[in-house]
Amino acid sequence: MQPDLKGVKVAVLGGDAREIVLVSTLSRLGAYVRVVGLPVKNDPPHVQVYPTLEDALAEVQAVILPVPGILEKSIIYSVYSESPLVLSEVLLVKLPPQTPIFAGFARPKLKEMVQRSNVRLITLLDLDEVAILNSIPSAEGAVQMAMENTAITIHGSQSFVLGFGRTGATIARLLQGMGAKVTVVSRNASQRARVYEQGMNAISFDELADEIPQAEIIFNTVPSMVLTNCILSKASEEAVIIDVASPPGGTDFEAAERLGVKALLAPGLPGKVAPKTAGQILARVIPKLLVRELARNEEQ
Repeated sequence: MQPDLKGVKVAVLGGDAREIVLVSTLSRLGAYVRVVGLPVKNDPPHVQVYPTLEDALAEVQAVILPVPGILEKSIIYSVYSESPLVLSEVLLVKLPPQTPIFAGFARPKLKEMVQRSNVRLITLLDLDEVAILNSIPSAEGAVQMAMENTAITIHGSQSFVLGFGRTGATIARLLQGMGAKVTVVSRNASQRARVYEQGMNAISFDELADEIPQAEIIFNTVPSMVLTNCILSKASEEAVIIDVASPPGGTDFEAAERLGVKALLAPGLPGKVAPKTAGQILARVIPKLLVRELARNEEQ
């Protein structure tokens, strides 16, 4: 059951189709949603579209940024905006102390601005209830990319999954369900035991160099350099790498190109392949977090 947000003033800044779904849910729950950079219908008092960030942020109790947060030069990720939406520290300082700021993940610049502005940052993809659900469209999108870029079926393929966290585990199970021969690469011994228990092959990263020659499709979820020049030099030229880790990914893309191995960086898959579902995930979780964070402010 979703909470009652009657009278809560929240700003939704930029984004893509996911945030359109979120705005609809927030307004339906009674919130007053102040929007910038989205093609939504102006429907006062519950949905009001503003031309500038400064106008939208006036008197709000919470701020919702897109899942990618802010990009270079403090520009808010916004696929519909004709001009850049720049989130300055000056704007954040004007917010009441400890105003909750929601974002999928936060680059260093956003973290620095939030810390200096005395507002509170909630990174949604650090929360299991968001990240695990978000891994579903991520996994489906990654497999879709693999199917579009290989001449073989997933069924029967030698598919390697690097990392067995929230997204890696979902990708591995999806591949297994499609009949792939799945090898999971993990540093964690307990994770490798769980992989074995689930009927898949498990190896450590120390074994990757010896095992990678047999890989036909490689899915990387590790946000650090794991597919190095040394590792890639032992991979088949017919292998395809789908890297879903946060940019810049965990693949040496220059080395892959030089070696003739196709490697694709695939960030933000949920919003690209299943924006409605990804938006429903946000709409399922954020209202409850809003109530929790606003109650926390009242207690202080």
